Amino acid sequence: MTGDGHTGTSNTIEALVVDDSTFMRAVIVDILERNDITVIGEAADGREAVTAVERLEPDVVTMDIEMPVMDGIEAVEVIMNRRPTPILVLSSHAGEDAEVTFEALDRGAVDFFTKPGGEVSTNLPSVETRLVETIKSVARSTPSSPADGSDAVVNPVVDTPPNETSPILAIAASTGGPTVLDRLLSKLPIEANFRILIVQHMPSGFTERFADRLDRASEYAISEAHHGMELSPGEGVLAQGGAHLLVDAVTEHSIRLSLDEREPVHNVMPAADVTFSSLANHDWDELLAVVVTGMGADGAAGAEQLKRAGATVIAQDEESSAVFGMPQRTIETGCVDTIASERELATEIVKHLDRREQTTGTPAGQTLGMTGGERP
Repeated sequence: MTGDGHTGTSNTIEALVVDDSTFMRAVIVDILERNDITVIGEAADGREAVTAVERLEPDVVTMDIEMPVMDGIEAVEVIMNRRPTPILVLSSHAGEDAEVTFEALDRGAVDFFTKPGGEVSTNLPSVETRLVETIKSVARSTPSSPADGSDAVVNPVVDTPPNETSPILAIAASTGGPTVLDRLLSKLPIEANFRILIVQHMPSGFTERFADRLDRASEYAISEAHHGMELSPGEGVLAQGGAHLLVDAVTEHSIRLSLDEREPVHNVMPAADVTFSSLANHDWDELLAVVVTGMGADGAAGAEQLKRAGATVIAQDEESSAVFGMPQRTIETGCVDTIASERELATEIVKHLDRREQTTGTPAGQTLGMTGGERP
């Protein structure tokens, strides 16, 4: 373990690199220091990481999961309880093993980044730009102990009368989003009869497992989106990693979906702007677009298009957002009807049902002259 203390300036990001592989630590340190991120310490296991965080007070920690003495999951939990610090998990656990990565997020990690090719990889430099961007975003986030949000997971919003229509709920999320989505969906009442479209920036190999987690947390039947599937009332889909989610047709009781793997938008795939734009080209009775925590501007342009088509737009507030980028950019467009904290999101969503006439003079579902899936 190296480093003697927190000596950086307010304009310098200072990082602690945690990995039991000497080679992987060297690769990560080299990437960070090439991109003006100061590495003030290294740790080879979770116990060393806990000690280093308390002594060095880094701005951000990159955390491996499988390590001796104390693994990354336990280290995240201890750090978040003792000295909450932005943590980015570097994980090779996808597919069947993705649950381990999500457990680290449950313990308080802000986001995760996939290790290309396994624990010891020479391919990590190939995704250098994206890794650095993610670390800088996580470093700017507001960390909190998992206990801080424990009261957010409660029974669904009560006193919600059965909805005879089937409104559409479209949600955009990125950094910090998995925890917010889990809590939000756990509170949405099935009586609202939503059809839910979720775009969370997440790589392939993780979205199927994350959809399973959301399904367990919610009264709604949530699954990973697949090409050609139909979405019915009381159901939701999570956009598949590595593909944009498009809406091909909307009827009173069904939404037909397709996937587009042509090119990233905002350097991500799936992108919420693509999904929101495809929705704006169809007729629907009622639609709510929600933009929650995440870096960048994805969702802002699409939410603005949906607002012009008659949708209600809700954005998460700065205080409860791990990263305020996406909500802030959406608010700046002037299209947002309500700004809500994480704890208030579900209540505000339900409150806005059947309020189209109060928030816009544009008929719901007005076509904007776009073709399905046109890039924003």
